[in-house]
This record gives sequence, C-alpha cells and structure tokens, in this order.
Amino acid sequence: MNFESLSALTISIGVLLFGMFLKKRFLILEKFCIPSPVIGGFLVSMVIYALSFIEVKINFDTSLQTPLMAAFFTIIGLSGSFKLLKVGGKILLIYLGCCWFMALMQNFIGISMMSFFDLNKLYGILCGAVSLEGGHGNAIAFGGMVEELSGMNNAKVLALSAATFGLIFGSLLGGPVARYLISKHNLKIQTNQDIKDTDPLKHEIHIASHKDFLKSLFLILCIMCIGFYISSQFTQFSGYSLPSYVGCMLIAILVRNFNDILNIFKINQYSLDTISELSLGIFLTMAMMSLKINELSTVAIPLFITLIVQILALLLFAVFVVFYLCGRNYDSAIMCAGLIGHGLGATPNAVANMNAVCARYALISKQAFLIVPLCGAVLIDIVAIPLNTYLINLFA
Repeated sequence: MNFESLSALTISIGVLLFGMFLKKRFLILEKFCIPSPVIGGFLVSMVIYALSFIEVKINFDTSLQTPLMAAFFTIIGLSGSFKLLKVGGKILLIYLGCCWFMALMQNFIGISMMSFFDLNKLYGILCGAVSLEGGHGNAIAFGGMVEELSGMNNAKVLALSAATFGLIFGSLLGGPVARYLISKHNLKIQTNQDIKDTDPLKHEIHIASHKDFLKSLFLILCIMCIGFYISSQFTQFSGYSLPSYVGCMLIAILVRNFNDILNIFKINQYSLDTISELSLGIFLTMAMMSLKINELSTVAIPLFITLIVQILALLLFAVFVVFYLCGRNYDSAIMCAGLIGHGLGATPNAVANMNAVCARYALISKQAFLIVPLCGAVLIDIVAIPLNTYLINLFA
C-alpha cells in the first residue's frame, strides 16, 4: 500500500490529533512530557511493523518532510537574538558555555562507546548530542542525513529510540538532582533579586490576524528559499554536505540580528510559534510513522549501554561542574534540574523539572526560568547543529 504526499499529509495530521488525545487521556504521558507526534506516530509504526508479518507493506511519500523540517529550524533561527544574551548577564554566558560543552561531551562519549563496541562512529553521534541535547526533531533530521550519506537504514530509528529514552530519564532525574543539591549543601531558599524586573514568564498574549500570519509565513518562506540555495551551492563547491535546514537556520539568525539593529520589520512571535508547532508536529509524526522498528535490533544492547553512560556523565557534570560554575545557590540548583531536562530530553522537560522543584520550595527562580529555556531551546543549537553536521560529514 503506497500513500502519495497528500494522503501521507492527511494521515499524519490525523495521527497527530490522535496522539494529542492520548496524551490528555493518559496522565503518565503528560507527566513525562512525551510529544504527541511521538505517541501517535510510534503506535502507527508498531501497527505497520506488525502488518509486515502478514506480508502487508505500507509506504508513505515523505517528500513534505524536508520543507516542514526547514520551516521549524528557520523559526529557531529567527528566535536567536543576540540581544537576549545581555538580559541574562554573566550567568547566562556561563550556562550557555556549559550547554555547548555538554554537546561536545555527549558526542565524545557516543563516539567512544561505539568505537569500543566496534560499531560505526556515526551511531555514536546519533546517540550523543543529536538525540539527547537535540531531541526528537534533531534525531529525525540528522538521522535522515546519516542514512543519505552512509546508507545506514536504521539511523532514524536508532536516533529516535535514544531521544525517547533520554526524554523519559530527563524527566525522572531533574527534580531529584535539584533536591539533592539543595539538601546536600543546605542552600538558602532565596533567588537572585537582580533579575526581578525581567520576568520571562510574562509574555504579551495576543491572537495574530490572518495578515500577521501571512507576513510571518512569507518571511519564513523567503528565508527557506535563500537557505536552500546557499546549502546546495555550499555542498556543490565544498564537497561538505550542508543540510538545507541548517542553511535555513543560519540565514534566519543573520536576518533576526540584522533586523534587531535596523528594525526593518516587526516579528510576530505568536505567528512564529503557531507555524513552528504545526511544522514540527506534522514533520515528526510523518517521520515516526515511517520508522522501520525491526532495524533497531542489531544495535539495541550497545545503544542501551551507551545511553546509561550518557546519563551518568550528565548527572556528574550537572552536580560537580554546572552547579558550582553557576553560583552554588538555589538558582543554580534549579538550573541543574533544567539542564538534565533539556540535556537528555527537550526544553518542555526542563521547564517541567524546574516547575516541580520551585513548587516544592514555594519560590520561583526567575533567573533559571529566563536562562534555561533560552539556552536549551535556541542558543545551544547555534553551536550544536553545526557541530553535529561537521562530525557526520567527517565520519561519513
């Protein structure tokens, strides 16, 4: 059974809505912040896997994945304003440096472990920063890149398995680590008052008009067209594979920061967030539905051991490095909970971890709620995505 692009898109949206329904129905899925596309898409991939035993094969035309993925990364780039670095001050720069080092560390551990098991080093990158720090979106994007460059048919399913594993443990471990640090060091339950006038939780909430939405969509598409062209030309002349979505993100960062200086147009964040959620949700659902689960079996044990080592390394890094560098106080303990959340899973996990700890001690760390989402969702990718691209090209 073959489904062309329009049918695949329609099914993907239906499966995404089904995943949203299940997430609301089963609290454990909500608790661990499991993305709706992962829930619905994984169930469909399991059904397709089961049907393969009775000689029924289902294929989807996934040609729409590329523009959807590029749109998502373009919006990440448009959120990358360097002016925001001034808001967080010195601690933001320290935390961001830790995040960048974490991406290096995760890739080093992944490559080293796969070398130990005498497996392709590309597997190590996929169960390193690509899937852990990067989450499901990066797992699919770079998994596809690895499959294209090296012919490894199980790259996507391995990266997504690692991302899901990290997502669960990132939710489980963040809160206990913060509570351990607060108890161990007998920290005073007080927060940095210097940041009280800059509350990241206070955003202007509005509904964008259709004109606002159309302007934002036009901007995104213009950047995507330039990014696609730049990526293809760079790949052609350098021999170094630069995925289109990376080119789009880099162009978007330039556009955003030039606009911050020149103020040519007003960026409507509500429209950007809506387009981002739609593009990522459909793209990730479509990718999950197309997984070949049976191709994971050959690397299942090395993958599991590598992920356990990754988790232990990040816990030690948070407790003995990040906590001390970020001030050795209540704020830094909350930031460690956030680091484990997005370092193993995604930014929503980080926010959920910090919310849980702050609720326990009845004090919101405004510093942590400003710095962690900003670094985990946007600024870390400025280094992590080019790093992952370089390493994949190197070992492919």
